[in-house]
Amino acid sequence: MTANQAVLDAILKRNSSSKLAEPAPSDAELAVLMQAAGRAPDHARLQPWRFLVIQGEGRSALGQLFADVQQEDAGQVLSDDKRRDIAAKPLRAPLILAPIAHIQDHPKVPEVEQVMSVACACQNVLLAAEAMGYAGIWRTGPMAFDARVHAGLGLAENEQLLGFLYLGTRTASEKSLPEIAASSLLRQWP
Repeated sequence: MTANQAVLDAILKRNSSSKLAEPAPSDAELAVLMQAAGRAPDHARLQPWRFLVIQGEGRSALGQLFADVQQEDAGQVLSDDKRRDIAAKPLRAPLILAPIAHIQDHPKVPEVEQVMSVACACQNVLLAAEAMGYAGIWRTGPMAFDARVHAGLGLAENEQLLGFLYLGTRTASEKSLPEIAASSLLRQWP
C-alpha cells in the first residue's frame, strides 16, 4: 500500500468513538496533532485556532463547571445523583481538546472563514489521532455554546468554542459505516 493510499484509507475509515480509555496521546504526540491542525486551510495564514488541553483533574474541573451552569439554569439545587452524572461527562475520555476560534479582524478573511478553518483543524486532529492508533469524538451540546462555560475556560470576547474533542484509545468495536453514494451528494451545474 502506498503512503497516499494509506492516507485515503484512514480518511475513508475514520469514525467517531464514544468509548475511550487510557492511553491518550502523549505530549510529543499532541505536538504532532498540532502540526496536523496547522495544515488546515487557512486564508491569509491567520492560524485562528488554539486548543485547551484538558486532562487529569482538569476533566473533573470541567465537569464541575458544567454542573454549576446546569444547576444555575435549573434555578434549584440539583440532586447529588444528577450533579454527579453531569460532572462525569468529561471523564468519558482521558484527554479533551477544546478547539477555540480566535477571530481576528482582517479585510479579506471574514469570521465565518476563520471558524471554518478551525473546524478543518479539528478534522485534521481527529484524522491524525486515528493514524496514531487513537480514537476520538467531537462533542458539542449546550455546554459548548454557553457563555458561562466560555468565561470559565477563559475565552476572550473575540473567541468561540467549537466543542470538545474527546481523545483516547478505542474500547469498543468500530461502528460499521454505510457506504456513501456520491450521486446523492453531487449535482452538475448549470
